Formats: sequence, structure tokens, C-alpha cells
Amino acid sequence: MKTYWKTFMHRGLIFGGFGPMVAGIVFCVLDATLEDFSIGGDQILLAIVSTYLLAFLQAGSSVFHQIEHWSPARSLLAHFLTLYTAYVGCYWVNSWIPFEPFVILIFTAVFAVSYFVICLTVFVTVKIIQKRINANLKKR
Repeated sequence: MKTYWKTFMHRGLIFGGFGPMVAGIVFCVLDATLEDFSIGGDQILLAIVSTYLLAFLQAGSSVFHQIEHWSPARSLLAHFLTLYTAYVGCYWVNSWIPFEPFVILIFTAVFAVSYFVICLTVFVTVKIIQKRINANLKKR
């Protein structure tokens, strides 16, 4: 288990910096497109820290799929819950969406559908590549 924590931390530290970059890009786009865009330093700091943590957790949680004694369903659920909690927490802290029951329901539905479409796409892609590799190995 210690190895998995090291991997989680390592991946999180490597890719965590992408979160603040995304926040910076969003602020630049908003500044360029809105006439009266203004944001305080405390909001910028909060966005930078929260998006760093979001990216850290997103990158680190990929280790769940490598824990051999976990079933694929358990890995998928742990990954999904980690990402969902991180996104909801980031959006809540920054007030990026109104936290009303109906809005949260819509967010949850969109997040779940998007997550599982991406997982299905990755699964199908891996299966196709696996078949190609096996076919090439049989030719040799």
C-alpha cells in the first residue's frame, strides 16, 4: 500500500500545476471577453489553490486502477468518487455553480455520463489495441 501512496503523491505533484494553468487561461479568456471583468486577489489565490488540489487529486487517483487486489469495479468507483468529490469541492469553494439541489443534480448527471463515456472510450480503445498487438504477435 505504501507504494501506491508514493505513486499517488508523485503523480499528483507532477501534474498538479496544470490546474492553476487552466485557472489562468480561464481568467485571461474572461478578461478578454467581458467588459467589466474584475476579480480580487483572494479569489485568484483561492482559484489557484483549489485547481491545484483538483489537478493533484485527478492525477494521483489514477493509481487506483493499478491496485491489483482491487476489483475493476472498486477501482472505478474509488476513482469516480475521488474525482466527483474534488470537482464538487472546487466548484463549491469558488462559487462557480450555484449550490441548489436541482443544479447539483444536473451537475452530477453530466459528470457521471461524461465520466462513464470517457471510461467506455478508453476501454474500447485498449481492447482494439490489445487485439492488434495479439494479431501481430501471432504473425511472428
